[in-house]
Amino acid sequence: MASFGLFVTLGIFYALSRVYEKRGGKFYLNPVLLSILIISVGLKTSGISYQFYMKSARILFFLLGPAVVSLAIPLYRERKTIVSYAKEISIGILSGGLVAALTAFYIAKLLGANKSVLLSIAPKSITTAIAIGVSSKIGGIPALTAVLVILTGIMGNAVGVELLNLARVKDRVARGLGMGVTSHGLGTARIILDDELSGAVSGLAMALNGVYSSFMLPYLIILLMRR
Repeated sequence: MASFGLFVTLGIFYALSRVYEKRGGKFYLNPVLLSILIISVGLKTSGISYQFYMKSARILFFLLGPAVVSLAIPLYRERKTIVSYAKEISIGILSGGLVAALTAFYIAKLLGANKSVLLSIAPKSITTAIAIGVSSKIGGIPALTAVLVILTGIMGNAVGVELLNLARVKDRVARGLGMGVTSHGLGTARIILDDELSGAVSGLAMALNGVYSSFMLPYLIILLMRR
């Protein structure tokens, strides 16, 4: 039972990935989204604790680090193209990070969210580790922010590429920027399967947007909360 979580997670994800491929990559069959739902329901109905599951799947958690570092490989391969688009990428990250925070804040505000939720949702497009720290700094609820970040990543992984296709965004750099700035790691994991350059740009955008937003958001929140 020591590797229960590992085998269950890999088995479910593999089976769903096969279904996803055979059905032509339909967004509603996204293996990441369905794996999370099935495992969550399974743990709840079986009475197996989340702590036990995580402990038995800890090797997957450990491998997240090397997986993120491995994004440097396509980044290195595509470095010449990325350098040639340095201006466009910089503008995309600066504007995209700002828009992501503002839209999340104002949509939640229009829906009647209280102050704690507003402060927790603003960092939802930053990668989890940074978002939790930012949320704590600006007065949000770190646990809620973590959930919102994960949900954002799942949705980006599930429908991000489809939305880019629907909007007829064909430029490979622009596609990578869109995924990396808005849906961080899970979005990057999806688009890198379609195109290495887009995946490299997405990984870079994810990292730079995290750094940029960690400095920008506290000051932005002060301005927003004064209104």
